Amino acid sequence: MSFESDLKTHAARIGAALDGYLGVFGDDPVAQGMRYATNGGKRLRGFLVMSSAQLFDDPREGHLLAAAAIECIHAYSLVHDDLPCMDDDDLRRGQPTVHRKWDEATAVLVGDALQTFAFELLARDAVHPDPRVRLDLVSSLAKASGAQGMVLGQAQDIAAETAGRPLTLDEITELQANKTGALIQWSAEAGAVLGGADPGPLRAYSTALGLAFQIADDILDVTGDETKTGKRVGKDSDAGKATFVSLLGLDGARRKARDLVAEAVDALCLYDARADNLRQAAMFVVSREF
Repeated sequence: MSFESDLKTHAARIGAALDGYLGVFGDDPVAQGMRYATNGGKRLRGFLVMSSAQLFDDPREGHLLAAAAIECIHAYSLVHDDLPCMDDDDLRRGQPTVHRKWDEATAVLVGDALQTFAFELLARDAVHPDPRVRLDLVSSLAKASGAQGMVLGQAQDIAAETAGRPLTLDEITELQANKTGALIQWSAEAGAVLGGADPGPLRAYSTALGLAFQIADDILDVTGDETKTGKRVGKDSDAGKATFVSLLGLDGARRKARDLVAEAVDALCLYDARADNLRQAAMFVVSREF
């Protein structure tokens, strides 16, 4: 099976699970918006949860619940990020953003509901029989998605727009490690947490992967096709934002991304062939067109 087929298989499994988990919410606008916001996408973060869990032969439903939880957090972040007061986007995954399909108030509530639902999923007994493991997942996701992680990165991104100067490479690296990298790191480490293993190698892998992912996003913002990416391209350059491409140049950004992929792959040497799908995920990140 090719990596992209494997990714689609995992995405379909996560999507089916989310449909079931979200089915309890009825059919009011917020419930509709929750299902709409979690539909589609690569589900790369969920894939990382499930693939890292499989390294440790974790057979429980826990890795699927954890994958659904991170996809809910990611979807919430996109719904809020698309709002007019944030990045002001009309298109996401090739469809109207939630605030365009419904309204801004509904979009805020959809994001809020998805965020809290993620922690409800992680608190379920089926995640792991040891409540300390469940607590570890909950607390680490709260940190990764909150004011020490993703929310901090978003705040740094907003502040950069009015800073009066372009960010340095070190500042952009820190911003993106928070805004994008923190959730990717949590996703890869979750498998080790579920399996009772040392998360160190997966932390090294996912740190490099998260930065490579953002560099690839910056490249796609310059070279991408909106029909493939499913979102507006060129918005960073239009807004005058400093990006890895604006600081390193297109070729330099590509070289940096490739170096990070090599670093990520090297971090997985402990797992031999068992981690081949994670290695392929790293290579996919810098070759993707969407």
